[in-house]
Amino acid sequence: MSDPHDLVAFLDLGWQRLTRGVADRRAAARHPVFATVSPDGAPEARTVVLRGANRHDGTVEVHTDGGSDKVTSLRSNSRAQLMVWDDRAKLQIRLSTRVTILQGGDVADRWQNVPDGSRMAYGASPPPGTPIPNAHAYTKLASLDWFTVLTCRIESIELMQLIDPHRRAVFMANDDWTGEWRVP
Repeated sequence: MSDPHDLVAFLDLGWQRLTRGVADRRAAARHPVFATVSPDGAPEARTVVLRGANRHDGTVEVHTDGGSDKVTSLRSNSRAQLMVWDDRAKLQIRLSTRVTILQGGDVADRWQNVPDGSRMAYGASPPPGTPIPNAHAYTKLASLDWFTVLTCRIESIELMQLIDPHRRAVFMANDDWTGEWRVP
């Protein structure tokens, strides 16, 4: 194990776990909790699939249906937080972000890489969240028109590791990710 007092190594661990979540379907970071605030101010949280993690750009990427509640919420307030619990590393990762919503021609290149079976997650009639008379009273559309990429520009990364002794640090984009230790 690296020096437990090394902030750079701690941030490296966080990014290693995030990038692993993109590449490995079994990795803890593959399915983070994605939290937004609804237009009426209520908190919302749901599980998403992490599709990209770019340390150089300070971004993570999530794909969603353009008709989902999270897109409506993000149009009202572009702030979101992603949270990962990595049991193996005993590590909680919280990413505070500003989200850019990309659709249509801006995401056509990514759509080409979405497997046919996975395309069914993008587009439904009636739209997501609409009340229906029974569990299967909807049609999946597999439509580029509804395929939406959420590019999450990270403003801060908070890492908390529940090993003995616990450790916690916060890294801010506007501070060039220097980081500082915090009381866990």
